[in-house]
Amino acid sequence: MAMTTDTADIEDVRTAPQGRRNETWIRSVLPVLRLVAKGYFRSEVRGIDKVPDGGALLVSNHSGGLLAFDVPVISVAFADRFGARRPLFTLAHDLLFTGLGDAIFSGFGFLRADRRNAVDVLRAGAATIVFPGGDWEAMRPTRQSATIDFHGRTGYIRTALEADVPIVPIVTIGGQETQIFLNRGDGLAKFLRVDKLLRIKSVPLGLGLPFGITPGFPPNVPLPSKLVTQVLDPIDIRAEFGDDPDIAEVDRHVRKHMQHALDELARNRRLPILG
Repeated sequence: MAMTTDTADIEDVRTAPQGRRNETWIRSVLPVLRLVAKGYFRSEVRGIDKVPDGGALLVSNHSGGLLAFDVPVISVAFADRFGARRPLFTLAHDLLFTGLGDAIFSGFGFLRADRRNAVDVLRAGAATIVFPGGDWEAMRPTRQSATIDFHGRTGYIRTALEADVPIVPIVTIGGQETQIFLNRGDGLAKFLRVDKLLRIKSVPLGLGLPFGITPGFPPNVPLPSKLVTQVLDPIDIRAEFGDDPDIAEVDRHVRKHMQHALDELARNRRLPILG
């Protein structure tokens, strides 16, 4: 059963070392994020009201390469529905916390993708979003944009079980059209050794403007692809699978529901980029 959020819980989360969320910063940047999400990407987020009160682990596919915009899109919809005061934390790659990035991204509610961090804020009653596919999924070729690919990662299920919160699956389409990803680039990642140095498994070749074909550096300006997001019904793991669930079975169940929803979004998408 998910925990109920109250003011004391929220304050505990905001003052914890791993949750240095700055509400003032968030309120100041929300208008800009809203303009980008709804103006430039014409984002639609359906079903955000399905996120329950209290702690909930939002599990989403990840798209858009190094400049993925699914976090801002979901964050804006979450703030519009629940208000900027309700915390939404994002589990993120260690690379974001290098140098000044540590203070900046922590202030905006990003946490290192560590289970202890996630369990702490979830138990305190805060919603937290995770992208199990990470860079592997975000860097997939555009031709695979309608495929859920967590690359075998199931840690999100253990996190939800340990924190005793529901999983809320989320799918987004359109992110992999912000530029045209020609390949996955896992071979190039190994050749450049960024898989060892930065823990980035893919360096895909992307086609966009103004630099044409590039391996991410210099970065092309994201194309104004229409982003459509669907929030699915929460999954209470223990209620559906028992007190000692099979992790692989739960993972298959979650990904199956997400894939069906993403297939539906793909069928209703008339044209690439335009939506």
